[in-house]
Amino acid sequence: MRTLSSLDRPAAHAEHALVSAILHGDYPPGAALPAERELAVQIGVTRPTLREALQRLARDGWLTIQQGKPTLVNDYWRVGGLGVLSALTHPDNGLPLPKGFIPNLLEVRLLLAPAYARAAVERNPGPVADLLAQAAALEPMPAELASFDWRVQHMLTVASGNPIYTLILNGFAGFYEQMACRYFARAEARDASLDFYRQLHAAALRGDAAGAETLTRQAMLRSIDLWRADGES
Repeated sequence: MRTLSSLDRPAAHAEHALVSAILHGDYPPGAALPAERELAVQIGVTRPTLREALQRLARDGWLTIQQGKPTLVNDYWRVGGLGVLSALTHPDNGLPLPKGFIPNLLEVRLLLAPAYARAAVERNPGPVADLLAQAAALEPMPAELASFDWRVQHMLTVASGNPIYTLILNGFAGFYEQMACRYFARAEARDASLDFYRQLHAAALRGDAAGAETLTRQAMLRSIDLWRADGES
């Protein structure tokens, strides 16, 4: 098993080590974990600490624990919950992303972003326009654009009036900017987003909610194409 450097809490370290082993294929879906005593020694934690970690991973959908039987690794894509998504997108965990994870995530954004952009321009066009006006002064550098893009998406969710959009987006804080920095390393991606900000700013000034929805959908589709054009998984 691939163990990792010690985290702040032993249970967090154990969780991290087990999830890493699952994602690396050491324990594929359907596999049984070693007995607690052996597994605790492998990870370097006590058995009570290991049990705490196992219970948390079972709650999130990584594992199935059955009394008197081996603990089984689940097909986390089918039975996992938001805890699986949180583990995969934590910005500091160093876990390998499953193949196709980012394009799949971008496809979900394609479904959500046009809706919250439309609602934001319908309900609160002023704050949206004020933020987008700042795009004109941006330096076309990956880190600066990544930070601004996060602010734009966050503003749109807040301005939409539906806090569930914001809660969903906040679940990707940190990870979003990491991936955006990779995306904005490409000049074509930087140019496409700057053009999107300009057009969305104009739509917000007009109060054109339908136009904002269309522009956002086009921008999201373009981002998927550009991500895949570089062979990113």
